[in-house]
Amino acid sequence: MLKEFKEFAVKGNMIDMAVGIIIGAAFGTVIKSLVDNVLMPPLGMLLGRVDFSNLKIPLQEEVKEGDAVVTEAVALNYGQFITDLISFLLVAFAVFIVIKKVVAGLQKKEEKKDAPSEPPKQQVLLEEIRDLLKEKA
Repeated sequence: MLKEFKEFAVKGNMIDMAVGIIIGAAFGTVIKSLVDNVLMPPLGMLLGRVDFSNLKIPLQEEVKEGDAVVTEAVALNYGQFITDLISFLLVAFAVFIVIKKVVAGLQKKEEKKDAPSEPPKQQVLLEEIRDLLKEKA
């Protein structure tokens, strides 16, 4: 059983998938940082110094008794949703581009494989000699 699992785990596809997942997670972190730290601040500035992470619609204010919070505030955090949506769209676009390039590369490789290759010069010469011998006979 352990041997079968080892064979399964070291197959190329499994390792490729693991590498893809790790790189994808790191890529998601980079995109989130890009959106939060590079794209959203200028966009917020253009829209009148809006901090998207603080945009929300309060549904219920927090209830306090003294210093203790009895009931937490409830709000629709649509600003964070906008930020997350932009992150998702960037990741989806990047994945689309990568997949498109991979598929194009595979199709090009397949076309190259399917295209008839030129026979070697030696074979062409032998065919010409054969044809000449047939004509003389």
